[in-house]
Amino acid sequence: MAKQDNPQLGAQAPDFTLKDGDGNDWRLSDSRGKVVVLLFYPGDETPVCTRQMCSVRDRWEDYSATGAEVVGISTDSVESHKKFAEHHELPLRLLSDSDQAVANLYGARSLIPGKVARSVFVIDANGVVRYRDVRPLGLFRPKDDAVIKAISDAQ
Repeated sequence: MAKQDNPQLGAQAPDFTLKDGDGNDWRLSDSRGKVVVLLFYPGDETPVCTRQMCSVRDRWEDYSATGAEVVGISTDSVESHKKFAEHHELPLRLLSDSDQAVANLYGARSLIPGKVARSVFVIDANGVVRYRDVRPLGLFRPKDDAVIKAISDAQ
């Protein structure tokens, strides 16, 4: 598959592999057959990001009920993700995009150097982007209700 930049709605989601907080590989294509949610966020233990991830945690029952696989992605290290997830009891897998390769592939570029834009991509069971919300400044977090609705719409 040719690399795409900034996939639009209806486009095939670019495949990638990143390490999670336990150092294990997570590959997008391994989740084919179910809806996947990519939550790009600027950084672990920052005020808005912590509120965003804790909000996802607090609504986890609603996210889980959709059957979607929800992952968080930032430029932080595997070790940082592990500590962040443990500190806040986060139920979702956090992926390390330390070189911003995946963020760049998806167009999740922040105006803040070295960070990814706060973004949400909902990918359907066939690997097609069905929802995208890219916020280059990232001052406001996405609303859980909007993300959960986008998951339902993608099923």
